[in-house]
Amino acid sequence: MTVTAVRRHASLRELVVASRPLSWINTAFPFAAALLLSSRHVGALLVVGTVFFLVPYNLLMYGVNDVFDHESDARNPRKGGAEGALLAAPALRSLLRWSVGLAVPFAVAVPVLAGIEQPGRGGWTALALAVVLFAVVAYSAPGLRFKERPVLDSATSSTHFVGPAVVGLVAGGAEPTRTVLAIVVAFFCWGMAAQAFGAVQDVGPDRAAGIASVATVLGARRTVRAAIAVWGLAGLVVLLAGLPGALAAVLVVPYVVAAWPYRDVADADAALAHRGWQAFLRLNYACGFVVFWLCWWAWTHP
Repeated sequence: MTVTAVRRHASLRELVVASRPLSWINTAFPFAAALLLSSRHVGALLVVGTVFFLVPYNLLMYGVNDVFDHESDARNPRKGGAEGALLAAPALRSLLRWSVGLAVPFAVAVPVLAGIEQPGRGGWTALALAVVLFAVVAYSAPGLRFKERPVLDSATSSTHFVGPAVVGLVAGGAEPTRTVLAIVVAFFCWGMAAQAFGAVQDVGPDRAAGIASVATVLGARRTVRAAIAVWGLAGLVVLLAGLPGALAAVLVVPYVVAAWPYRDVADADAALAHRGWQAFLRLNYACGFVVFWLCWWAWTHP
């Protein structure tokens, strides 16, 4: 194989980096927790679905993004590591093939297994998964580019993380009770705030590339303040879930604290918010640990 041919294929390491390993747990855990708590059954669907939302789903989500955002990513100092791969242009086609090809078998298997383990849920699971996968592709793909539609960009990004939980709830036969709806809505608000705050650090590169986002339109200062407000809203909504879910309301506090120092950041200094974003990534693991124990409580006290 020639050197040129090698460069046209993404390596295993590049595929792993493109899938953002730091975010794997953020999509796999919501699915697994939602499925377990709604179905109270450990079977093939749990295993296959968790594997799907752990790696192939993230490779699809971020791989498609890396392919179609390659030009702007090249100007972004954050890219090229844990916060985003920066492959050579000839390897992008290979990345796209792997991103789609690895996801397809799982996307077929999850609804099929749901129908087997929870009769009557296969079709609804397929519909929920189709909506989630559409949001994944629509965020970055040409002609749709929801990431360039302010506010819709935050809502679509939130769907990327709330969606796996909804798929788990649907596949597990969950009823739309007040508790379930409060948790889903609060999670969605949390995701919107997270995307908006994350977009602040990229105001400079995004404007240079002509990319519109909630942060480039509202400006860094107003976007940070909006994110803080929406995180606060998430905390209020989850109180409606009742115990133990309502205890998760306190988890918005660390995020507000992390974003608070940047509430007056100017557009010219928006890159400073990257420190807050790094804190956000660490908080996800700490708060996720607390959520795990809340889920354990719910599992042991049905």
